Amino acid sequence: MDSSVELSIAADDSAADEIVALLSTIGFQGFWDDNGIIRAYMDLARWNEATMASARETLLTYAAQKGIPRPDLTVRTIAPRNWNAEWEESIQPVQVSPRIVIAPSWQSVKPTPGTLVLTIDPKMSFGTGHHETTRLILSLMEPRITAGSTMLDFGTGTGVLAIAAVKLGAKRAIGVDTDEWSYDNAIENTVANAVEQAVSICRGDLRAAPQGPYDIVAANIQRSVVEPVLRDLADRVAPGGALLISGILCSEANSLREAFRRSDLRVEEERVENEWIAFALRHA
Repeated sequence: MDSSVELSIAADDSAADEIVALLSTIGFQGFWDDNGIIRAYMDLARWNEATMASARETLLTYAAQKGIPRPDLTVRTIAPRNWNAEWEESIQPVQVSPRIVIAPSWQSVKPTPGTLVLTIDPKMSFGTGHHETTRLILSLMEPRITAGSTMLDFGTGTGVLAIAAVKLGAKRAIGVDTDEWSYDNAIENTVANAVEQAVSICRGDLRAAPQGPYDIVAANIQRSVVEPVLRDLADRVAPGGALLISGILCSEANSLREAFRRSDLRVEEERVENEWIAFALRHA
């Protein structure tokens, strides 16, 4: 196994989950809380100055938004160790909505009548259902999927939203992600859930996905990524369809609402869990 990079950040308990979520979007693959120090891990082969700059900028922006001191970051290289296997051991099945349970393949789950079990092996991608942002967007998506719906998942990660859409009755779902690890992981998860005929995974930015339109367009990704393409996402929503946005801190909500108005979108519904907020939007 390759050597890894360990990034250490001092954080109190109230910020730990948010920091883990933010670093997950950059590509860190494992985390643990060492008595108030968040330790995040990434393969050394994927580490470079741009990744460090992205991590620093993300955490500085977060600290400014929360009004907390600038975080001190410490980086060191550590000997080979199977962080992914150790992380997998900590992942348990999670009930993300009244109908949906997400579980890794190595955990046996006996579904109750009416329950859908999604098999998601996360590897290095974010989207296991353990974080608020995934639960929020699934709670918005579930009642909006109807038989025959089409769905686009921008920043698909593990592919969980696209897979869930088809399991809920959609006839077709497209997942798109720029990250090679996410692309490979999402394809593996479509096969594990026997939906590979109905779910297509594309590697690249939004332009890599078919134009649509789609009944549901979903984006569970940080504001800095979604806001610049908000109008493009809205253009892919079919008349009467919905755009679902998650991955947003409550502190960012007002600024994003301004972006919604500029893109001729109205908020149909919003949901909050802890420090996170998600929106269901329609064309104004």
